[in-house]
Amino acid sequence: MVQTEEKKKKSSLKSFMGGDILMMDFFRRQLKLLLLILVLLMFYINNRYIAQRKVLEIDRLRKELVDIKYDALTRNSELMERSRQSRIEEHIAGKEESVKISTNPPYIIKR
Repeated sequence: MVQTEEKKKKSSLKSFMGGDILMMDFFRRQLKLLLLILVLLMFYINNRYIAQRKVLEIDRLRKELVDIKYDALTRNSELMERSRQSRIEEHIAGKEESVKISTNPPYIIKR
């Protein structure tokens, strides 16, 4: 009796590992359901990986946006510094001595 139980355990383990368990009547009746569950599980895993990839891309783009904003701010401040009237006057005075700054205010010519 003990040998038959051990034989059943060995044979059931052997049948499970060999795939014979899938040929049992229960699994044959539920084959469509098992395939549906398998397909849904694959879609679930794929969807998770896609979502994870998109989150990583969003983080990368946010960091890039911050870098671009800081770069634009730096360029804007440099432009403001270079286009200030005192800097332009210094630049003109250093290059050409014949050009001088007007002391008279501009006026409008009417027709």
